[in-house]
Amino acid sequence: MATGYIQRCPGRQARSLLIPSAVVAKPGSFALRAFYPRAIGLAVGFFCVAAVLWERDTPPWVWGLLVGFCFVWPLIALSVSRRARSAALSERRHVLFDSLMGGFWIATMAFNVLPSAVLFSMLALNNSATGGSRLVLKGLLVQLLGGGISVLLLGFGFAPETSELQLYACLPMLVVHPVTTGMVLYRLADQLGENKRALRSLSRTDSLTGLFNRGYWNELLQLEFSHCKATGGVASLALIDLDNFKLANDRHGRAVGDELLRQVGRCIHRNLRAGDMAGRYGGDEFCVVLPGARAKDAWEVLERLRAEIAELDFPLAPRLRASLSIGIAESSPRMDSVLAWLHVADQALYEAKRLGRNRIALAEPLSGR
Repeated sequence: MATGYIQRCPGRQARSLLIPSAVVAKPGSFALRAFYPRAIGLAVGFFCVAAVLWERDTPPWVWGLLVGFCFVWPLIALSVSRRARSAALSERRHVLFDSLMGGFWIATMAFNVLPSAVLFSMLALNNSATGGSRLVLKGLLVQLLGGGISVLLLGFGFAPETSELQLYACLPMLVVHPVTTGMVLYRLADQLGENKRALRSLSRTDSLTGLFNRGYWNELLQLEFSHCKATGGVASLALIDLDNFKLANDRHGRAVGDELLRQVGRCIHRNLRAGDMAGRYGGDEFCVVLPGARAKDAWEVLERLRAEIAELDFPLAPRLRASLSIGIAESSPRMDSVLAWLHVADQALYEAKRLGRNRIALAEPLSGR
């Protein structure tokens, strides 16, 4: 009667993190997850108890109570949980009611050994799965209460012997209910894993642009720098500034400004290579790491981006024109830290702005010491 990466940024994997895979539970899904094991468990539990009552002198109202509890109660619990403000709290209460009735049936069966042991163990399994050890203890107390109610209504009986019919009637409960509970717990664990992955992705992503946020992008930059230092490889770092963004924001409003940032994020997604890693560095600043790319290769990629941004149209602000200033720095063995790499790229960005914006500037290679 029971219910109840951070590795070295492999290209496509890194890009896939930009799209959160959040799993949003549908309304009532929790109640349904609780309904199925309860309905199945009580259905097979009916035969477990009925086999004992069949061989005893049982009043008709007890049979009616058994039928109602096993086949009607799961539907009532489902309806209550769907309407409850907290389905989880409602389910804990339902599990305690299951324990109350379980204690009632154990005493009503006069503590028949096998059926009573089956009910007791399945109730403990459900209580543990629903609320841990605390709910197990509460379940034991309400089982005692349920047994006391049975004794008051029907008198105390003790007939521990289990007949062959009662033994076979318990087998479906022993087989079906653990399998059902295990499947429900597996689905919950699988969904929990998906939710954790979604939260991890959201914690790495800028919500407005869909690019990596600054914190996570800095981690990727450090990993790429360390990889280049260890293997003698090459990569390029680009710092991107959205020209005159504050002026556009003040003139056209924050909604247009946010849409402009979103458009830049989409354009970056479209124009970068599969293995490139883009982030939002600040309010109107963006950053890209291009593994394996020389400065001239990075220039070709980012020139496509710059040209596309210059052609963007904004229906909410027809006169608005956007442009990018970009500074590119190729990694060098002579750089002793990520900060040195960022400093060189920042100098290139400053040069692009000094020359009139809407252009790309390449940093000069570091000269030998």
